Amino acid sequence: MVVLTSRDEKRGVEAVENLKASGLSHVVFHQLDVMNPASIASLADFIKTQFGKLDILVNNAGIGGAIVDGDTLRAIILGDGKPKGEAPDLKQRLRETYELTEECLETNYYGTKRVTEALIPLLQLSNSARIVNVSSSLGKLKKISNERAIEVLTDVDGLTEERVDEVLNDFLKDFKEDSLETKGWPSSLSAYTVSKVAMSAYTRILAKKFPTFCINCVCPGYVKTDITLNTGFLTAEEGAENPVKLALLPDGGPSGLFFDRTGVTTF
Repeated sequence: MVVLTSRDEKRGVEAVENLKASGLSHVVFHQLDVMNPASIASLADFIKTQFGKLDILVNNAGIGGAIVDGDTLRAIILGDGKPKGEAPDLKQRLRETYELTEECLETNYYGTKRVTEALIPLLQLSNSARIVNVSSSLGKLKKISNERAIEVLTDVDGLTEERVDEVLNDFLKDFKEDSLETKGWPSSLSAYTVSKVAMSAYTRILAKKFPTFCINCVCPGYVKTDITLNTGFLTAEEGAENPVKLALLPDGGPSGLFFDRTGVTTF
């Protein structure tokens, strides 16, 4: 049985109905807002009451953290430096406020943490627990040149949640002081990038903390979804392939790694 969640109950119910219409009957819906502790607790209670345990958790909640048009987003993701047919600075085509930045970190990183922490007791009741954190190629360490962040996040043995929090607090401080570029943070989609870098670090921390679990993060590719303003190359079905593969890894499979569509990749 699969429990599909969504912050928007109407869209979640519609998604389940569409899946059932296509022949996938073992799907139920439960509302979830990763920013709301009561909503998270409600989901955990539902799973415990209905199923008694949880075998697989796929963390896919995420927002972009910026107001941006499709051409600019495509240019940033593809890394060609400017929107097709135009040559203005990409940063001028983005709107990234402190409020949007905080919301992005709270959703993409802290929201993922809250959900995971609430469901770990149920995962511990499974004989083959799996956690898949959906990340992005934008969330790689090479996108950051902040010396302090690199020092912390590349020290795999010394990684802790507290140290990741310190990096995020430094980032927020530098954002507020308008010193992102001078401090070595990304100049565009900065909150999204940093949130995914933090998620990758959290994946490594979890894998070390729960060695009997199989815990990995994955970039599904450039997918046509709401978060990419439907500018991607891959269908949702194609984008789901790798997360599903990781969710269904055999016992003793790899853990603490970052995957993309080609296989294991660097953090």
